[in-house]
Amino acid sequence: MSYERVTNVKPSLIIGTKQTLKAMKNGGISEVFIAEDADEHITQKVTSLATQLKIPCKYVESKKELGIACGIDVGASTVAVKK
Repeated sequence: MSYERVTNVKPSLIIGTKQTLKAMKNGGISEVFIAEDADEHITQKVTSLATQLKIPCKYVESKKELGIACGIDVGASTVAVKK
């Protein structure tokens, strides 16, 4: 499951949409996790840029669970893994 992958790479995570987009543009991302229950207008930019840059996107069900997997107390719409 993708939550386990996120938990296993905690030191290499970039949490949040703005930070994920910035890191993707700088070329330091190996994969992106997107919560399916996040607002589409928030995640669309990440999805589009990931497609352009050929960065794999994995979808998880819940932004709350994604946040927990990252070790934060709030939900996370998008999370990126550094190379």
